[in-house]
Amino acid sequence: MLWFFISATGFFIGIFLHLKSVEHIKLQEKYGEEKGVRIAKIYGVASSLEFIFWAGLWVSPQPSFIIPIFTAFSISGYPILHLIISLPLIVIGAWFGIEGVRETGMELAETHCSPKKILYTGVYSTVRHPQYLGWIMAHIGISVLLSVLYSTIFTPVLVTLIYLISKKEERELIREFGKEYEDYRKKVSMLIPRWKIF
Repeated sequence: MLWFFISATGFFIGIFLHLKSVEHIKLQEKYGEEKGVRIAKIYGVASSLEFIFWAGLWVSPQPSFIIPIFTAFSISGYPILHLIISLPLIVIGAWFGIEGVRETGMELAETHCSPKKILYTGVYSTVRHPQYLGWIMAHIGISVLLSVLYSTIFTPVLVTLIYLISKKEERELIREFGKEYEDYRKKVSMLIPRWKIF
């Protein structure tokens, strides 16, 4: 339990730094343009620690669980239903995350620096925050795959934090891009993709 608590605490600190890193205009107004950008990038890089602590949520000692359906079937010790649920979530979540990073570029993804333009194409035409959607899907998938109870229970907290980060980023993007970003928000959903079938 202590390891999980330490991981959760570190994750919250990383999220706080993440929130600070997207305050581009505020930091530039307070410290000047060049120094403000540099401070935002430092916050962004420091917030990368959230990923280390996020992984700690999965691997920390905690009670396990098994979904009580098809319990007689397993592959390499993993219950078959856990594999059926988790693998698509992990693969699709990874795809959203990787595509989001590929389209924005590594520097923007890593430091949360101010984007030069709004992306309308690729995965960003489907969802406004593909990397965060990928986080959520991967978290659920890995938690189910590893059958870790506390990490699974932590999911609503993670979703809430990601929603708050998304809202904060969007407030900053509206300050930076104005009506252009407002129009983009009307066309593309935040975290749940809207695919047109026909």
